[in-house]
Amino acid sequence: MRSLSIGATGMYAQQMNVETISNNIANMSTTGYKRQRAEFQDLLYQNLRRPGATSSDAATILPSGLQLGTGVRLDAISRIHSQGAMDVTDNQLDVAIVGDGFFQIQLPDGDPAYTRDGTFGVNADGLIVTKEGYQLDPGITIPAEATKVTINENGEVWVKIANQIQEQNVGQINIVRFINPSGLEAVGKNLYLETEASGTPEEGTPNEEGFGSLQQGALELSNVNIVNEITRMITAQRAYEMNSKVIQTSDEMLGTVSTLR
Repeated sequence: MRSLSIGATGMYAQQMNVETISNNIANMSTTGYKRQRAEFQDLLYQNLRRPGATSSDAATILPSGLQLGTGVRLDAISRIHSQGAMDVTDNQLDVAIVGDGFFQIQLPDGDPAYTRDGTFGVNADGLIVTKEGYQLDPGITIPAEATKVTINENGEVWVKIANQIQEQNVGQINIVRFINPSGLEAVGKNLYLETEASGTPEEGTPNEEGFGSLQQGALELSNVNIVNEITRMITAQRAYEMNSKVIQTSDEMLGTVSTLR
């Protein structure tokens, strides 16, 4: 019976759906996290009577045909890059992107990575780095004698030096954007890598046309809506139960057939 395998594909697809939703819920407090969404696709159909085929010598056409489906599969898990809410921290090295864009990070091997997590600090050399110690690219050094750091919405970094009246500009934070940010590869630690699907990064100054602005003393929260995720989980759970019921019913039907005499 096809219904046994069809029900099994439905159960597996909904299992993957629940795993996706659970990952969203687990990361609801992760800075800059973008929620994921499971997308499904129906499987190949068995054509017992093909739609549009001729049904007689008079060349009459079948209006609909007879196609039997074989189930469902998980086609993709896409990432939704909508804006998350802002959490005001008042930490002068916390920076949030309001709008489109990513911070560019230099990995230890020299390759670039990208993130929406603006939880920055300084290392022993005064360079602005991520929580993992990865350097912000291009590198910006905060002088040891600086008493205040100001990052404006255009990405300019100014520092106040003790016993000096004028602030000094020590660097510029640029951001990059992608034509298809959903095509970026997530590698953990709030980092993404460029892929052929994402396209090449376009670097620009914050607050330029098409680029987001920066907000100092704030962090972008996850864009996970817990109410929506719980609703989706309940729906996925019910779909899983119904597919398991299909298998149970098919088994009972087979049991009935096997007892016929």
